[in-house]
Amino acid sequence: MGTATRSWTHVALPVSDLETSIAFYERWANMSVLERVEEPGAKAVRLSDGSRPFVLVLIEGAGGAGHPLDGFGHLGIEFDRRDEVARVSAQAHEAGCLRHGPTDSGHPRGYWAVLIDPDGHQLELSHGQHNLAGAQ
Repeated sequence: MGTATRSWTHVALPVSDLETSIAFYERWANMSVLERVEEPGAKAVRLSDGSRPFVLVLIEGAGGAGHPLDGFGHLGIEFDRRDEVARVSAQAHEAGCLRHGPTDSGHPRGYWAVLIDPDGHQLELSHGQHNLAGAQ
């Protein structure tokens, strides 16, 4: 019997206001809603940037937002141009959701900034990390 194939499919985050969180990830992570699901006591969406078969699931339910991704916990997106990290970071600063940066930390962290979503989850914007180059 061979080894079973395994692959990452999603990360799920609890949120307090689904529509507000959708707007954040649409604007700052270039994601769009693929699917909406409603069940008694919970609503969820699956979002994707279309670049790979991996989705972000946002879930609003009776449990609230729970514990946010903070400290070193974060979601990360890579930009193909450094100036785009700077531009989006400036927009995030104006919108009041820039937590840190942008900062040039050299290899392996590259040029990065951290945004904070409406529930305190962190979203890292980066350029030059190359830590996932070729990962498939």
